[in-house]
Amino acid sequence: MDAKKFSPPPERAHDNAYALPYQMASVRLADTANVPQLCERAGVQCQPSDEGWLIALPYLGRRYRVRCPEVEISALESEAASLRDKLLMLHYLTTARGTPPAGRWVAFRELPEGNVYFPTFSQRAVRPILERFGKAPEELVKAAATLGGRRAEQGDVAVTIDGFPRVPVTFVIWRGDAELPPQGNIVFDANIADYLPTEDVTALCETIAWRLVRSAPTPPEPAPSLHNGTRPPGT
Repeated sequence: MDAKKFSPPPERAHDNAYALPYQMASVRLADTANVPQLCERAGVQCQPSDEGWLIALPYLGRRYRVRCPEVEISALESEAASLRDKLLMLHYLTTARGTPPAGRWVAFRELPEGNVYFPTFSQRAVRPILERFGKAPEELVKAAATLGGRRAEQGDVAVTIDGFPRVPVTFVIWRGDAELPPQGNIVFDANIADYLPTEDVTALCETIAWRLVRSAPTPPEPAPSLHNGTRPPGT
């Protein structure tokens, strides 16, 4: 990967675009009549407080606290989440149906409107993984560990990262050879549509992909070739 040609976008660059959707999602959570039931469907814990409810929400290997009905999201052990991260958290909580794992992996195109969103999904989520880890797939395993990820048994190298408690996301790489470049894919449990809308799946996978890229060791600069028909300087 050439860092000059391929650099991650600022995580908070589009926060303004998420302000209104975040307000709408906050109202939806605040209007929830049965918060304990909502949390049971999402696979998270909650407890009553003087102001209402406190929800403990794991997200990408970190813990967050969601307060409602006066919705406020705070990090318990890391830096504050971006507005897009907070929006994903609220969408997960208010979308979760409590569906058990299907035990069957599906590709993005199999999700509702997956074909419509696929070009964006591929560019934003699959491409960063391939460009950074395609030629060094074992580094993907090390990077995934920083997000609480684990090795998976797919492709040549694969890792599963829990975006949310009931949303496992698996990144898969095939090494390629002299004739074919490395290939990659991202797959999900078949029940994912019961936990996030397809557009949010794209946003979640993009977020994970860039965090993996940021967590990976810096690739070494390639050594200059001495086999180009000329003698090395000084000889």
